Amino acid sequence: MTAARLALSASLAALLTAPALAEVVETEHHSMTVERLAGPLEHPWSVAVLPDGAMLVTERPGRLRLIVDGELQSEPVSGVPDVRAGGQGGLLDVVLDPDFAGNRMIYLAFSEAGEGGAGTAVARGRLTRDGATARLDDVEVIFQQVPKVSGTSHFGARLVFAPDGKLFIGLGDRQQRERAQDLSTTIGKLVRINADGSIPDDNPFVGQEGALPEIWSYGHRNIQAAALDPSTSDVVAIEHGARGGDEINYPEVGKNYGWPVITHGVDYSGEPIGVGKAAEGMEQPIYQWTPSIAPSGMAYYTGTAFPEWNGDLFVGALRGQMLVRLDIEGDRVVGEERLLEGTIGRIRDVRQAPDGSLLVLTDAGDGALWRLTPAVTD
Repeated sequence: MTAARLALSASLAALLTAPALAEVVETEHHSMTVERLAGPLEHPWSVAVLPDGAMLVTERPGRLRLIVDGELQSEPVSGVPDVRAGGQGGLLDVVLDPDFAGNRMIYLAFSEAGEGGAGTAVARGRLTRDGATARLDDVEVIFQQVPKVSGTSHFGARLVFAPDGKLFIGLGDRQQRERAQDLSTTIGKLVRINADGSIPDDNPFVGQEGALPEIWSYGHRNIQAAALDPSTSDVVAIEHGARGGDEINYPEVGKNYGWPVITHGVDYSGEPIGVGKAAEGMEQPIYQWTPSIAPSGMAYYTGTAFPEWNGDLFVGALRGQMLVRLDIEGDRVVGEERLLEGTIGRIRDVRQAPDGSLLVLTDAGDGALWRLTPAVTD
């Protein structure tokens, strides 16, 4: 690490105890101000911005927190379903219903205990706020990964609504890799359901014997990011590889994305996985990282605050402790810039705020919500 980067890392790390301060960081196209907005948060996983500018943040141990005017409210949101917290499991993604302004519904992905161990589940509830306090009413579980299995890893759990109101759920293989190819389970799958948990009639495996009708695509290892491509409205998903082979995919209806038969990575032992990097009938990623950056959270930039970034894809990284900016042309990545590398910590989630700023969460016991805005110059 260069002396300049060491100095930047020390400077930004100091912000962890000084939330009112900010640091200016230079990038290829913009100068940006990096500001610690709220914290400490215990292993925060996801952030959602409410129409009035308040924010909801999930903490992995099982708390849903409310941030109002940049202040973290002391009382967690009540009514959150019970979670099986441990390892990578807990309270994970949070998204708003597309008609939130009318129905006040939010959706939570979490690890749920049950016979056999645990699995990813999705619940929805109606958010009610009274000043600094908030609660969830009418909470119901609308999806449960099957089967539940032992272990505390690879829950996936990213949620994204399509323009037609269908909900996509990115799932992990729960470290039972062979089941990612088994259509009788939702392990290692991308699932598509209606907002009430029912199954759309046009899902690819509806009516197929031995296949679960909620499956959209399969052969995924651990989907840790999902978003809509703003140019096509297609779902884009990013998943962790093992040692290398983190993938960006445009999951198409009914297709097989290969895990664990094909991968661009190798096992943690260094041994090969499957048959290699390609096989007939299995899709290739549009982009992959080897060595792995452990991607988590993603957002396409569509705002005006950073005009040179319009259309770019931002991806958080855990292992790399950075925010990755990808220059996108169509469905191709033509450039990559690594921001905040080794400075503020493991970036778990990234979202665009309505004002065009970027919000990032750092995953740590004393994690925080950070805001990136254009630097003001004299």
